[in-house]
Amino acid sequence: MNADRRRAIFLRLQAANPKPTTELNFRDPFELLIAVMLSAQATDKSVNLATATLFPLANTPERMLTLGEDGLKAHIRRIGLYQTKARNILATCQILLDKHGGAVPRDRASLEALPGVGRKTANVVLNTAFGEPTIAVDTHIFRVANRTGLAPGRTVLEVENKLSRHVPREFRLDAHHWLILHGRYVCKARKPDCPACLIHDLCDYRDKTP
Repeated sequence: MNADRRRAIFLRLQAANPKPTTELNFRDPFELLIAVMLSAQATDKSVNLATATLFPLANTPERMLTLGEDGLKAHIRRIGLYQTKARNILATCQILLDKHGGAVPRDRASLEALPGVGRKTANVVLNTAFGEPTIAVDTHIFRVANRTGLAPGRTVLEVENKLSRHVPREFRLDAHHWLILHGRYVCKARKPDCPACLIHDLCDYRDKTP
């Protein structure tokens, strides 16, 4: 795919959704970090249901630690891997207090040093909380990048690196949100909705649905 087609794709996505953002509910970097940690192998809807009761009680590292493991689990037990996530969240909160003055760090190395925080979570926080032009590649974005020909790659990191190189700079801040929403609602895994696709004619996918 050449640069002109990539630009055309993002121009259309931008025109349809000028100010995209995450579907996770949050009010500050700490809430976003916790929500993204909870979202691994879970839907945004299930995370939002859990944080609707969790965040009013524990929206700081100190308050989260006060809940304790059992108290935290009571709010998140319907989310996949909740026991491991509870332990990681509490360990993360302790590190935030001990090493970062209770604040969410703004650099990748410090974020990825937190328990339960990998590259994808760090990218989401850097992008959505701090306005960095990072691109977090999840299963939706990996699929869209490969299926459309936008940034094909065999691994998540390869796709991320290609997107970072090839997405025009003016679209890079919002690219993650456009692509994840496109993959979630249009370019779906089992049956893409090609007739409703904004970039149907710009896509390299050979098996377009009628």
